[in-house]
Amino acid sequence: MAALIQVDPRVKPVLDPDFVPASLWNRAYREKVNRMGGQELKIALQRGDSISVFETRLLPDGAEFLADNQLYLERLIKFLLWQKGGHRVRIAGNRGMADYIRQVYSPAGRRAFDYHFMGEQVYLVPMQIEAVAPQDSAQPKEPAAPLGRHFNGCRIGFDLGGSDRKYAAVIDGNVVHTEEVAWDPYFKTDPVWHLEQINEGLKRVAGHLPRVDAIGGSAAGVYVNNEVRVASLFRGVPRDLFDQKVRGLFGELKRMWGGIPFVVVNDGEVTALAGSMSLGQNAILGIAMGTSLAAGYVTRQGNITDWLNELAFAPVDYRANAPVDEWSGDGGVGAQYFSQQAVARLAPLAGLDFPVDTPLPARLVEVQKLMSAGDERARKIYETIGVYFGYAVAHYADFYDVSTLLVLGRVLTGQGGNLIVSTAAEVLQKEFPELCNRIAVRVPDEKDKRLGQAVAAASLPVV
Repeated sequence: MAALIQVDPRVKPVLDPDFVPASLWNRAYREKVNRMGGQELKIALQRGDSISVFETRLLPDGAEFLADNQLYLERLIKFLLWQKGGHRVRIAGNRGMADYIRQVYSPAGRRAFDYHFMGEQVYLVPMQIEAVAPQDSAQPKEPAAPLGRHFNGCRIGFDLGGSDRKYAAVIDGNVVHTEEVAWDPYFKTDPVWHLEQINEGLKRVAGHLPRVDAIGGSAAGVYVNNEVRVASLFRGVPRDLFDQKVRGLFGELKRMWGGIPFVVVNDGEVTALAGSMSLGQNAILGIAMGTSLAAGYVTRQGNITDWLNELAFAPVDYRANAPVDEWSGDGGVGAQYFSQQAVARLAPLAGLDFPVDTPLPARLVEVQKLMSAGDERARKIYETIGVYFGYAVAHYADFYDVSTLLVLGRVLTGQGGNLIVSTAAEVLQKEFPELCNRIAVRVPDEKDKRLGQAVAAASLPVV
């Protein structure tokens, strides 16, 4: 059964005119709820001792509204799961819709990936979807931790991406050395290889310091207390070896460095940290468009949270045949729109053909070169991503209290990155003018775009 609500974006991506922005569709849904009258719904997501609560309204029960209600609630819960995280979801206000979500997010359901990821892999318990009475809805419990910003002493910061490792040597807040090292970790099966590659860079950068007092790291994936729970960087390692050797990899590195303070967090959180530190502002959502899409958030009070902020898996496109993420199996999620994967996906639509064995980083580099040379095909790729991004900014604003959106990463390098930002601003002006004065979009300079995360990561440990 197809959803009845249809939207017509004022700005259409030149290479992808069938794009259905989540922000527009949700706005149309809310307007319909206001016209028709709606039923109150509360969604509580629990992760350990933390609980996040989201309140919304659904269209009335009935066959004519079923498809729209199902699409709205399933995509909403998908976003909340990847924004906040959670192994237990309690839905108060509509038992029938709760039963539908339980079927979808189950071992045999369409969101089996999310079911296993949130439960067994991240929080190490089975995922639960429950229908509860409104009076039994959970109360929010949102802890927050202070940011890093520690620069005393001699420190190493590193950032592990899918195509390169970045390192920074910092003495009392002054950057004395930075470097990037190419690597291809995704399908390496030996965890010792990963450890040695990371440590090789640490040892080389340490040569630029009189001593090493602390090491702070940023990496794609989910990390709890320096433990690797899930990370695409190690996807090639067999599950049994992952549990034995990868989960505690950074603990092993800490031991190898004499037990000095050693902290590793998700790369998105360090994106936000870098932005907050450089701008002297809070209420920042950091977005890094690189191998995939990374995100992190600094609250208005200047704290990071225990949320996942894995917006690579959060939906931004609601069309039925949206591009499918190869890892999660879901369509329309951020990684396919804001990363080098997006550039590679759009290149053939723009008339650019690459040999099938061309790595994604190399395709991005070629598109960047063409953009610098004024190639119209490359320009269309960046314009398309910019339209995606403008609508996504409005979508993110529905879930985050954000004053500054910091955008960085390899895809933002060069003229193409400027075009992404200017095109997104055009979308906001035409579709969401109320957000133009509320949210400032900031892009760091070229050096900070590529190495800012490693420098900020150095400030994570307390010495």
